Amino acid sequence: MQKKYLKNGFSIPLLGFGTWLMCGDKVRNMKNDDRIDIKSIQTAIDNGVTHIDTSEYYAQGHVEKIIGEAIKNYNRKRLFITSKAIPINLGYKNLIKSAHSSLKRLNTDYFDLYLIHSPNLFIPIKETMKAMDHLINNGFTRSIGVCNFTVSRLETAQNYAQNKIVVNQVNYNLIIREIERKNILGYCQNNDIMIIAWAPLQKGILAKNNSSVMKKICKKYEKTPAQIALNWLISQKNVVTISKMRNKKNLIENLGTLGWKMENSDIEYLRSNFPNVKYLSDTIPLEYDKFLKSYISNWVKSKNNSGHE
Repeated sequence: MQKKYLKNGFSIPLLGFGTWLMCGDKVRNMKNDDRIDIKSIQTAIDNGVTHIDTSEYYAQGHVEKIIGEAIKNYNRKRLFITSKAIPINLGYKNLIKSAHSSLKRLNTDYFDLYLIHSPNLFIPIKETMKAMDHLINNGFTRSIGVCNFTVSRLETAQNYAQNKIVVNQVNYNLIIREIERKNILGYCQNNDIMIIAWAPLQKGILAKNNSSVMKKICKKYEKTPAQIALNWLISQKNVVTISKMRNKKNLIENLGTLGWKMENSDIEYLRSNFPNVKYLSDTIPLEYDKFLKSYISNWVKSKNNSGHE
């Protein structure tokens, strides 16, 4: 698997296995056949997809458990494991506790990357970053990062951290371009912070895109719309991505994203001409404190109603 280097010297694969909606959503689906998901993770690893991205939030922590089961017979050094602490657990003690609980479920003693899943306006970022420093300084994670952070929040978090923030995981694809409009992309590229683009196919919409703009680029590279959408991301400076690949067909198609690089002129052609672009995430918009307060409140209600395993 091709990789890009993080600014702390570690490397990250260009394409990762996203696990959101595996085994349910924020609540575990008790009817889910975990054996299918375990097999899909193993098949991805066997085909070179070694970055597995998850969160304590996914299916009440159960996704982490099945990942732990899936990877138990693999050489840990081959893998790149990412997890995240949810906003309500960003206090110093709670974050450290969350990290250790995730490690136990994942059947590993360290993360390759540990992220703050979303800002919490009610917990001082100084306290959160102190806990993140504790985790990296004591060998529980190799790298730390954030998700859905604006430039100002990134700068504030870094000011309170001893260690480098190396990743900002955000909603970014050919349709959702909020990080371009708000200069998050430019800031991260200029400061050597890696963007991990989540929802790279915009909930499957881009995989079915038949616009004239997409058709032109697909024809040039002899690739599918999904492969073009994914490669448009990873061909950019300081951008990698995670995508769902729970079945062999999607896995094989996603692997066709690798081994070639889109020309800069085509990257910019798509950036300038792609239809129906939105400059606000339709899932987690940035810089909207009212939205974030409601979002965090829903996380609290979800945890109170379900709890973790």
